[in-house]
Amino acid sequence: MTENREFEIVADTELPGTPARVWNAVTADTAAWMFPTDQWPAVKTVEEYPTHLVSRMDGPDGWFNQLEHVLEPLEGGRAKLHYVHSGIFADNWDEQYDGASKHTEFYLHTLGQYLQHFDGRPVVFTDIQGPATSQAPDGFVQLKKALGVESAAAGSRFDVEVDGVGRLSGEVDFANQNFLGLRTADVMYRFFGRNAFGAPVGMTVHDFSGSGDSELTAKAWGGFLEKVYA
Repeated sequence: MTENREFEIVADTELPGTPARVWNAVTADTAAWMFPTDQWPAVKTVEEYPTHLVSRMDGPDGWFNQLEHVLEPLEGGRAKLHYVHSGIFADNWDEQYDGASKHTEFYLHTLGQYLQHFDGRPVVFTDIQGPATSQAPDGFVQLKKALGVESAAAGSRFDVEVDGVGRLSGEVDFANQNFLGLRTADVMYRFFGRNAFGAPVGMTVHDFSGSGDSELTAKAWGGFLEKVYA
């Protein structure tokens, strides 16, 4: 039986960019740190540049999905963000809420990484999903072992050879049991242990090198994931 229940996820964080830069990142540059949202049919119900933005999607039977950003300037060209994601989950409420709330922490962290290291640079975005076999309970652990970073902590350096992709070196900027962030001089790699939330392991590549090719990136990393979960 379907049970529609409302949810609200609230987060407060400080970001290395002015309210105007954060506004631009969450409206025009979402592919640089999350995923492209330019085709979303969201309506801006509040648009008070650059301090208050509310975007909302409505659907049948009272369904809605809403994002609110409240921004305050801080010293040193920084901003305080009050973020509220609210809406309705139709099925598996506990699992969806758990997944959405944990994704929020990772996405907001990645927003900060973008603002600090790549703000304003053109990006080539690629989304790659692992095969169904990655949904195993140890699916994300398998991936981290294959990458050679299973014990790496946030803030540590990495230098690895990824089969079919090449050599990568840089910083582990995020690491916990569900998510992993690797940042090189020109690319952010985001890995999602969605096997914990009933979905395949996935990843996104945010390439700021100026020479990124989404098709080639998807082929290389897709082949790597197929080998990991063969």
